[in-house]
Amino acid sequence: MARTSAEPNADIITFRIPPTLKIAFAEIARQEAKPVGELLRDLIRERVKQKERREFEAEARRECLEINAAARDPNSDEAAVMRELEADLEEFSKEWK
Repeated sequence: MARTSAEPNADIITFRIPPTLKIAFAEIARQEAKPVGELLRDLIRERVKQKERREFEAEARRECLEINAAARDPNSDEAAVMRELEADLEEFSKEWK
């Protein structure tokens, strides 16, 4: 039978796993009514997303620390923005009292 895929130009990865692990994974696939290959692709996609998320969070943290450091200079644009935000927050909190 010819194999079909939603991704016609997909690469093939071959690897070895212990027979007990293969049996356990095949049972999961059977219970979820999905092909083993689909579950493996899902796992790989999830792992890639996790890595991308960690990289995004690390960059966001780096930028946050950089902006925080710049905001310590009272003459910086960042400090001016912080003053505006604090004033807006103060005004907003007065409206809620």
